[in-house]
Amino acid sequence: MSLSPADIQQHIYNSLILARTPDVVLHVSGTWSARYKLHRIVLIQSGFFSSLFTAGFLESSNSSGLQHVNVVFDDHNITRPAFEICIARLYGGGPPLHVSPALIPTALHPLTPSFPGPAPPSDLPPGHHPATPPFLLSLLATSIYLSIPSLASQALAYILNSVGPYTAVHYLQFATGAPLNFTTDQDPGAAIGLEHIAEILNPSSSPSPSDSRELLADKLHDLDVQKEDPAESDSESEPTDPPTFSPAFNYGAVSDKIGEAAACWLARWGPDMVLHEERASRVRDLPLAPIPTQPTLSRRRAETLPSRPSMDESAPHRVPLIWARGGLTSTWIRELVSSDALFVKGERERYDLARTIVELRRRQGIDDDEEKDWVIMFRDGIYYTNMLVDDIIAISQDISPTTGRPFVPISVLQDAHWTQSLLRCHITARPRNNSSPTSSPSPANDKELGLYASTAEILSRLSDSPKQQSTSNEKDKVYYPVAQDSSLRIGDSNGIEGASMDQLFDLPAPPADRKAPSRPATSETNFFGLKAERKTAVECVASDATGKARWSPYPPCRFAVEFWDIDSLKEKSRLHSHTIWYAGNLFNVYVQVVRKKGIQLGIYLHRQSSVDPIPAPSAPVQTGARGERNHNRVPSFPQQMLSSVSSPTVRHSHSMQPVRSATPSSSAPSTTSTTYQSTGNAIPATAPPISPAQPYRDPRSSVSAYFSISCTSTTGSSITRFTSVPDVFSVSQSWGWKSSSLRSEEMGEVGADGQPVKSPVPAPKELSLRATVVLGVV
Repeated sequence: MSLSPADIQQHIYNSLILARTPDVVLHVSGTWSARYKLHRIVLIQSGFFSSLFTAGFLESSNSSGLQHVNVVFDDHNITRPAFEICIARLYGGGPPLHVSPALIPTALHPLTPSFPGPAPPSDLPPGHHPATPPFLLSLLATSIYLSIPSLASQALAYILNSVGPYTAVHYLQFATGAPLNFTTDQDPGAAIGLEHIAEILNPSSSPSPSDSRELLADKLHDLDVQKEDPAESDSESEPTDPPTFSPAFNYGAVSDKIGEAAACWLARWGPDMVLHEERASRVRDLPLAPIPTQPTLSRRRAETLPSRPSMDESAPHRVPLIWARGGLTSTWIRELVSSDALFVKGERERYDLARTIVELRRRQGIDDDEEKDWVIMFRDGIYYTNMLVDDIIAISQDISPTTGRPFVPISVLQDAHWTQSLLRCHITARPRNNSSPTSSPSPANDKELGLYASTAEILSRLSDSPKQQSTSNEKDKVYYPVAQDSSLRIGDSNGIEGASMDQLFDLPAPPADRKAPSRPATSETNFFGLKAERKTAVECVASDATGKARWSPYPPCRFAVEFWDIDSLKEKSRLHSHTIWYAGNLFNVYVQVVRKKGIQLGIYLHRQSSVDPIPAPSAPVQTGARGERNHNRVPSFPQQMLSSVSSPTVRHSHSMQPVRSATPSSSAPSTTSTTYQSTGNAIPATAPPISPAQPYRDPRSSVSAYFSISCTSTTGSSITRFTSVPDVFSVSQSWGWKSSSLRSEEMGEVGADGQPVKSPVPAPKELSLRATVVLGVV
């Protein structure tokens, strides 16, 4: 009689369930205390146990043949259910994991299928373990500690695929080292089906979690180690009360991957969530909740928690807790609002968003530490220089109803207006003729204004500054980097499935194809790649050893664009965004579909002629009460950008190879491209064009400008950013990129029948391509 592999596998797993012939007893203490009777030959599949049993660290077995091993988990993210799942997987069994569909965003439902309504009831499949967000984080921490790469990569993939309204903040907190401090009423105390493999010990015989935390805090205090905000300065302060130390658990590159995905989601969807929280803060019947309803467990009655939504479908919607107190920290709010990747229409909308968030927090009570972050955010995070004078005046008169003080100091607005006036002078007052007949400016000088300085030049100014009275002013002068050619991807989840521990922790490596987007080295220090690039003169010199980098004293123009129903766009037709005015010029962005060798999507920055008609911008189809389509409406860019809900489209695949391209500089219509404008019920829909206010015009026929375009994925958990060195923009000329992967997430969606899922036509408002643009003249 021969046994099949399945029979052998079942025999091994039964040895765990029935505790047959164990040769080792693990005495586990941490967040729980228990004894497990196991088998060394199975455990050594784990890197942790392999080192433990084969490196000679343990004493020999006792007379009974059982080896007793004490294992102390000082990482409080390691929990009993996660540990037991890890052990069961080593034995080749254990319950399958079930992630609630209500937690998983898809290309057709980027904010999860049930949002903004309550999650529908869903039964847990028999024998499955509920993979709630806290459990997934614990499973990741446990599998990393035990060095089980297959389980760690599975947990990480589940986490990255479930970044959404109710999980993004918790995942970000985990990525920044905060211990798990949230659970759901669906988290069982032990792994499903494995409740009896542990012999629970008397808690008094081992340190309780609180005792362990105090012991760890004492050790940290002795070492004088404290977790600090990397963005804060090292300014000296007067002695205060001894700081409170708390343990922080970081998992290196794995934490950074989760942090990237959560930060990208917040930059993509965060502004849309403010309206929900603002309403909830004013209506008592709309409570804030971190986690949506999960499948009910049939094994035990769920306990009712105050922060959990009811299973009753008539229960009020639980609003995600993101911007209000208890969600993001004030430091993270400061950096997100300041980030170039934040999806807001322009700087005035950025200010309106910041104002709404600050008042939301202030209504919950004034916090002195938060107020320090608000001062920095309103001073540095919003580029008032690129606002209209009317907006600057309005902001100067905007008083906080909570504090009775202006949100922005008048000196900040005065400096912005002065900088704005200097830029206008550079553009409009340049001499047109050179007085010397023997010399003539080169074409490059005609197109460039010289609005930048190299690092070497900044260093020279600093070296000469001791001779002047403006030493401190020169050191503290703010510069913005002039972009270089690059393409990078933040929040990339490729290569996780089946990865080894070394691969999971590998730092980003340059791509084999130079055209493919690279993965930057991100961390909490640079807020996972979203920190705005703004440096003082001293920081510019310290960050560039070559001395060749270029820096501009003028903040770039930042704006966001959005496109709907791109799949319905005819080949080589252009679908435009709204048009903006910056530095005397009109600009907009358009997308174009090319169906050669597959489907490629191009996205381009376009210098609009001031005499040609403004193109109609893309708009979502608005369905009336009777289902009629209405296209003649302004697209989803309200004054405060709070009520729009949409999503962009960039799929991070290995095939992404962006190709730089430009359009002819002639203002005449191209023979190969047409500007799309909808008529009647045509799709894609467009809105009536709106010409922006133009305080002045740049008289030059060609201008030199650097720019970047950041496209977020449909669900928002990743960003692909293309940047360009200063290019020459003639009137009606465009520069940009095209790629076969900018729409692959939608095309790669597969339904339950295994067939590709097609996007609905017309697409709902939340299905769109979103991008943020950074633009600066030199």
